[in-house]
Amino acid sequence: MYGKMQEFLQKELADIREAGLYKEERVIVSPQQAEIKLNTGKEVINFCANNYLGLSNHPKLIQAAKDAMDTHGFGMSSVRFICGTTDLHKTLEQKIAEFFGTEDTILYAAAFDANGGVFEPLLNEQDAIISDSLNHASIIDGVRLCKAQRFRYENANMESLEEQLIAAKECRFKLIVTDGVFSMDGNVAPMDKINELAKKYDAMIMVDECHSAGVVGQTGRGVTELFNIRGEVDIITGTLGKAFGGAIGGFTTGHKEIIQLLRQRSRPYLFSNSVLPAVVNAGIKMFDMMSETTELQDKLHENTDYFLGKMKAAGFDIKPTKSAICAVMLYDAKLSQVMASKLLEEGIYVIGFYYPVVAKGLARIRVQISAGHDRKHLDKCIDAFTKVGKELGVIK
Repeated sequence: MYGKMQEFLQKELADIREAGLYKEERVIVSPQQAEIKLNTGKEVINFCANNYLGLSNHPKLIQAAKDAMDTHGFGMSSVRFICGTTDLHKTLEQKIAEFFGTEDTILYAAAFDANGGVFEPLLNEQDAIISDSLNHASIIDGVRLCKAQRFRYENANMESLEEQLIAAKECRFKLIVTDGVFSMDGNVAPMDKINELAKKYDAMIMVDECHSAGVVGQTGRGVTELFNIRGEVDIITGTLGKAFGGAIGGFTTGHKEIIQLLRQRSRPYLFSNSVLPAVVNAGIKMFDMMSETTELQDKLHENTDYFLGKMKAAGFDIKPTKSAICAVMLYDAKLSQVMASKLLEEGIYVIGFYYPVVAKGLARIRVQISAGHDRKHLDKCIDAFTKVGKELGVIK
């Protein structure tokens, strides 16, 4: 029975390779940090991890994870409402709520589950979801699982958003959904203006803080802090897998009634094992650390400003950004792969992004800056980009 399917898949894979769109995975044999080692033996500087605060290999988080395994074991072997909730899970949920200025929090195995499980329990065909056109795939998939009416506005375009709010005016509940930082471009959603329109048209707001929490805002509390609307966003989703330690685990935080209903009806929560205690306790330690100092955020912002300034001065086409994401636009998929390979030869670990991760004709290399990078790392990366960019005719 598999024969015909196998032939089809082989052709599909061959076509992907021919188009220059096949994704190869590089293998790391060291901890995730600024300088990493590959299975080839090559040591490189990592500029494509979501390790924004450099916490993925932090000794305090590692120790917290070890401590939790000693006190609470390895796995939970159950979903939360049966026997998968510990005191650690409840403590982390409380700390997340305190961090974002919300009432309650619910943990998920991953942020993809948080976005996948938030819409269907809350909204139905009487309601409207008004979604940014560049929202993350997890939001798109979550919306697909919901029976609410769907409206789509152009990325960060407030005229387009208002048009869609007017189109949805007869719906019972209206929910505006946006990424805080758009992961491929690095631009920040204009939350102040979104908030104004939400008030004008009696709509709620949900923001995905996966690439913004820990990164933007003076203390890293995300876009609600950046735009001074803390406590005014109804639903915030996020992850522990990027700035917050780089492991795994997602969350939704917001009004207590919303969180309570998600505990009752959100399918990824009800039918997935709890996050393991080691990750949860490391998360608790991370939020404690972030409440003590802004040292890491300050270094991240300084690194980002320096890198962006130097790359623009070198002549690269950089997407406008207010985050730690620097999208170096190349437009051609094969060129992005060739350039990434040549940069690896220079000791710089980056990845080319192309369709279907980004739209056709908008290929790029996404450089992600970290507080774990020192000035020497940044300078080496800039020098390598300049050298390879000239070789390939990307810059003069």
